[in-house]
Amino acid sequence: MDRDLDALAIDPDIERAQTLPGWVYDDPAWFARLVERVFPQTWHLYPLDAMPRAQGEQVPWSLLPGALDEPLLLTHDGAALRCVSNVCTHRGFVMVEQPSSAGGIRCRYHGRRFGLDGTLCSAPGFETSPDFPRDCDHLHAAQLHRWRELTFVNFSGGAAFEAWFRPVAQRLDAVVPQSMSFDPAGSPHYEMNANWALYCDNYLEGFHIPYVHPGLNAALDWSVYRTELFAGGSFQIASAKPDEPAFSLPKSHPDHGLRVAAYYAWLFPCTMINVYPWGMSVNIVLPQGTRRTKVVYRRYVWDASTLERGAGAGLDAVEYEDEAVVEACARGVRSRAYQAGRYAPEHERGVHHFHRILVAASRAPA
Repeated sequence: MDRDLDALAIDPDIERAQTLPGWVYDDPAWFARLVERVFPQTWHLYPLDAMPRAQGEQVPWSLLPGALDEPLLLTHDGAALRCVSNVCTHRGFVMVEQPSSAGGIRCRYHGRRFGLDGTLCSAPGFETSPDFPRDCDHLHAAQLHRWRELTFVNFSGGAAFEAWFRPVAQRLDAVVPQSMSFDPAGSPHYEMNANWALYCDNYLEGFHIPYVHPGLNAALDWSVYRTELFAGGSFQIASAKPDEPAFSLPKSHPDHGLRVAAYYAWLFPCTMINVYPWGMSVNIVLPQGTRRTKVVYRRYVWDASTLERGAGAGLDAVEYEDEAVVEACARGVRSRAYQAGRYAPEHERGVHHFHRILVAASRAPA
């Protein structure tokens, strides 16, 4: 059946709005549109452990493997971390296959050389070519920003990082220290048979917590669970029950006086930053087609004494509980009996916000 993707719309009035239709999650044309119009223009978290830290080091990686599959290269020029295309501008050869300390980027196909910032340094065979080098003969430079231990990359434009991330920094700078320890044992990855957007839908509402997460529900005062929206994402703020760990917030913080057990920050489209009194757990969502999603966890600890207490305890169990319901939804939205649902106005504001942003972004020029 042919469907008009441009006719998709989400009513701004959540009390009247219908959710995304079920067919969207399983539609190859919709996924292809996101690959062309949304994912290249948005910010994504670097998902690997390897990081160039000294002059000359370079680490190859792929941005959104299974979706964009964009070959990139993180480099360090001694002064700054950079991110450039890993594709030679001569014949499209992927140049660096393994982490290296070569000090420069060399294409082993025809010998072209680039600086660590992507500037073309030499091009054998082109010494007498007119109008050379052009701007496009240098390596494409992706935008890169760091916040605490997290590295964000944007391949080709879209929202400025400062505007996109400012609401998160304003909320979390006071509770996330500059120094923290990466926990490899607490940083697994998961794969599920479901569309990436269904995983986001589930993350963006606390409505399901009493029904799906008995352990998490026991630690939270769900009666005061709330969601706050901002242009590029949303916050879910979970309050602790009396005997559970909570943040000690300064007087200048907007949540001072509240017993906050966890902050769940979502940034469009695929970034989830979860902050607890013990530390931070990040979910990096990697779309891999209409029916497959990979989620990379990265955990950072600054107070191990509360690591397995409160809202941040048993994250593996919570993840598996979430995956079970997300995969059930993935099967259900393909049903001929399902068209679209309605949003629970008090509990699904984050989902409604996500759907509106997603539909608007899908209409942007490629």
